[in-house]
Amino acid sequence: MRTPTAGAAALLVLLVGLIMTVGLGPSGLLAGVAYTAVGWAALTTGLRRFGQASFGPADRVTLARAVLTGAVTALVADTGPQPVTTALVVLAAVALATDAVDGRVARRTGTVSAFGARFDMEVDAFLILVLSAYLATVLGPWVLAIGVMRYAFVAVGHVVPWLRAELPHSMIRKTVAAAQGIVLTVAASGLLPHTGAVVVTGLALAALVWSFGYDIGWLYRHRATEPESATGTHATEAATRSTRRRVLSGVTTALAGLLVLFALVGPNQLGQLTPEAFARIPVEALVVAGLMLALPLRSRRVTVAVVGVGLGLLAVTKFVDMGFYETLDRPFNPVFDWSFFGPGIDFLGDSIGRFAAIAAVVGAVLLIVALLVLMTLAVLRLTRLAVAHRTTATRTVAAFGVVWVVFAVLGVQLAPDSPVASNSAANHVFDEVRQVRSDLLDPQRFAQEAAVDDYRYTPGDELLTGLRGKDVVVAFVESYGRVAVEGTVAAPGVDAVLDAGTDRLRAAGFDSRSGFLTSSTFGGGSWFAHSTVQSGLWIDNQQRYDLLVKSDRLTLTGAFKRAGWRTVGSSPQINQDWPEGDYFGYDQQYGANDVGYRGPQFTYSKMPDQYTLSFFQRTELARADRAPVMAEIDLTSSHSPWAPLPEMIDWKDVGDGSVFDPQAERGPRSDEIWPDPTKVSAAYGRSIEYSLESLISYVETYGNDDTVLVFLGDHQPAPIVSGTGASRDVPITIVARDPAVLDRISSWGWEAGLNPSSGAPVTRMDDFRNKFLRAFGPEPQSTHVAGAKPQ
Repeated sequence: MRTPTAGAAALLVLLVGLIMTVGLGPSGLLAGVAYTAVGWAALTTGLRRFGQASFGPADRVTLARAVLTGAVTALVADTGPQPVTTALVVLAAVALATDAVDGRVARRTGTVSAFGARFDMEVDAFLILVLSAYLATVLGPWVLAIGVMRYAFVAVGHVVPWLRAELPHSMIRKTVAAAQGIVLTVAASGLLPHTGAVVVTGLALAALVWSFGYDIGWLYRHRATEPESATGTHATEAATRSTRRRVLSGVTTALAGLLVLFALVGPNQLGQLTPEAFARIPVEALVVAGLMLALPLRSRRVTVAVVGVGLGLLAVTKFVDMGFYETLDRPFNPVFDWSFFGPGIDFLGDSIGRFAAIAAVVGAVLLIVALLVLMTLAVLRLTRLAVAHRTTATRTVAAFGVVWVVFAVLGVQLAPDSPVASNSAANHVFDEVRQVRSDLLDPQRFAQEAAVDDYRYTPGDELLTGLRGKDVVVAFVESYGRVAVEGTVAAPGVDAVLDAGTDRLRAAGFDSRSGFLTSSTFGGGSWFAHSTVQSGLWIDNQQRYDLLVKSDRLTLTGAFKRAGWRTVGSSPQINQDWPEGDYFGYDQQYGANDVGYRGPQFTYSKMPDQYTLSFFQRTELARADRAPVMAEIDLTSSHSPWAPLPEMIDWKDVGDGSVFDPQAERGPRSDEIWPDPTKVSAAYGRSIEYSLESLISYVETYGNDDTVLVFLGDHQPAPIVSGTGASRDVPITIVARDPAVLDRISSWGWEAGLNPSSGAPVTRMDDFRNKFLRAFGPEPQSTHVAGAKPQ
């Protein structure tokens, strides 16, 4: 008969579990009911089986974790509309934290029991199963192997009795098991980029496979046998040890081979990770294997270290390339791209918090170190195996060498651009070395290009004569690319805003012309695009940018300043000293801390675009007795992750921005849309619509006969929206009420309205400065040092 204490505990599980599912959709509620019902039955049955009448102190801690696991189960199963990811991660994290408590409580209170150990293990296993099921919908079904592996082991144990034997205590096994829950929770939280989550979860799965393989080998070695003679017993034990060694050796060798194979033939783009990509014979492996077989022991050790670290670095660069392809649609540049990591960390800090960003960076560094160590150990393992079986290894290398030559001659390939006879690792290294050499010579090429400046010595009274008396605003709309107006799910909504905006501005007396510019960057690096427009030079890397801001190259802002305008720079994301602003020629710079904003931050964007424009209007254009103003204004509400988004309000209500507080809590969150490409594209489109609506409404509200607005994108959005291989084109539009302004650019062939068609003219971004200065001023004088135009 069930004791009152046990029955009360079982009832607690049922009631608390049901309460925690209230408010969820039907599937979540059903999962909660099912979990609590099964949990009630399992608990009471377990108590009877182990002869335990009540819960001890440690069991109560485990019971709390069981309740939290039930809530996580309901959230994972739920299909309702409310956001669940944050709650799921918080509950899972708390549950994992209690796992470090119950064992300690049991030991301190002297209540260690077989029931408590089994109860603890089952709750942990089910939590990992649920988390892996959730992540399988994000990273792929392979993640489910983490949660299923333990249950598959138990199921096979019902058929193979020796698998049910007791395992000895192992801290390694405990560490690997505990790491699974931590890794799954971190991956589910969205703290890591998609590529990082895949890598971390894959390493966790590999560690789990190794742990189970080791335990299975131990159990096989110590499996129970019938009594035999002394000689027979010794023979059986020897055979068991031999089998165990073969099993462990096979698993370890296979994992080492797979790791090395990835470094040699693995692609550097996530979309190319297919089985066919690995069905190749790397010639580099044949060469290194032959070298290892020929070298003496001491030289072989040095070679193993060099090859291991080299392959580790090659694998690291491929993983980094994957991240760059996912964000910038190009591989990592080892000379120039280190500058992206600082802004990337800042972006993470703004999006997920500074502590989480630092944790992600530390985790990435540890993964790199682990990969270098594991790769070296893998090469060492394979080398020892080859040397131990020198004759067989030599014949194998020779046979594969013949096959490689035949396949190379015939051009056999199982997938496009993936020949079976592979030399991709050597090609990758060669391309990297050639790129580094070219990049190291880039400063000389840039100096030649910068020496050509048609307007370096043009007097101010001859510059921009066609815009005298006008207030000119150059507004960069973050990530406003060609895909916003054509070819994606975002385009219809953006097109509608632009077409309606054209009609609204015409009704207010404004006209407009639009075309495209080819940006110097893609997916990020906005400062490269800004400086390209400003300087008339092709700025596509940090080295060129650093050289530019130390030069005396005339910028577009500098030309306006020389001609008598008051020049303003408004960059609401800059929250620290920015000495580069002096180079661009601003009389006044406004950063995040200079605009009096008291409202909420919308993920990355520190303030809504409407506030940025409102502050500029109040502070600069509303002043009496002022000079004409030229301003570069950076609008950031359309910066990824594109959720949550602000909404337009009446301009007179903007104030200090606190009116936006409720908006930050409404609408979808970033973790609800990522990494689903359809949801991300839709959110991107809504963010562009908001930024464009801010500009259109601003001109409607505050524009006058002296207003000239130039707005353009800085670059295309990331490949998750733009797609692989998209162009670098961004829309650009000039709006003015004075028809003489647009007459000046009639020769450009730009289309009427705010919305350029697919056939609208395309101009390189570095040509815009000269075209603009030429259109609104005299022809330049040839007072420059001769130099080469960038190709």
